[in-house]
Amino acid sequence: MYSAADFVALSALQHFVFCPRQCALIHLEQVWSENRYTAEGREMHERVDDGKTSYREGVKITRSMPLRSSALGVSGVADVVEWHRRNIGYEPFPVEYKRGKPKKHDADKVQLCAQAICLEEMLSCTIPAGALFYGQTMHRLDVVFDDELRLKTSQAAAGVHNLFVSGVTPLPEYGPKCKQCSLLEQCMPEVLDRSGSVAGYIKKLCRELSEEDI
Repeated sequence: MYSAADFVALSALQHFVFCPRQCALIHLEQVWSENRYTAEGREMHERVDDGKTSYREGVKITRSMPLRSSALGVSGVADVVEWHRRNIGYEPFPVEYKRGKPKKHDADKVQLCAQAICLEEMLSCTIPAGALFYGQTMHRLDVVFDDELRLKTSQAAAGVHNLFVSGVTPLPEYGPKCKQCSLLEQCMPEVLDRSGSVAGYIKKLCRELSEEDI
């Protein structure tokens, strides 16, 4: 169990699963840069996170709900929590909004599962599932909070806390996902990738400059 003083941002888990270096740059070094993807995501969340409560048949919808978990050592805000009417009362159903489309990795699912774990701890209940809404496809992706995803979420939280304790920003691992990262210029993954060398990059850059002169 973590004390409140040691809590980290819930969103850090999503960043950590996507890329530990990105997580460190944002949450340790306080580096941030906006691109088209982050701007679109911010605008979507501003539309959703108005804090208003609404209703539809059998469902109460709460927006911008504060979350916290001592077990994970995280705090944050849920975009939307739907309260579905059941025979025994209302069952919370977290919904996270994303601008793009479903990913091959589980970063978004881990973030949503962390929200569910926060709600379970706060409300003394069990939440079997939630959903991710993607703006590009305009569809929901249902997410089941099974043992495997819960374990991955706990491991991500532990990884973030270890990152904060070490205070060390990991070296980059350059790959296709880097091209869509808003921190590409600040991260310089192609220069610092542990699999390559600075000397090799400089040689490649000099060769490209020479070809331009020709």
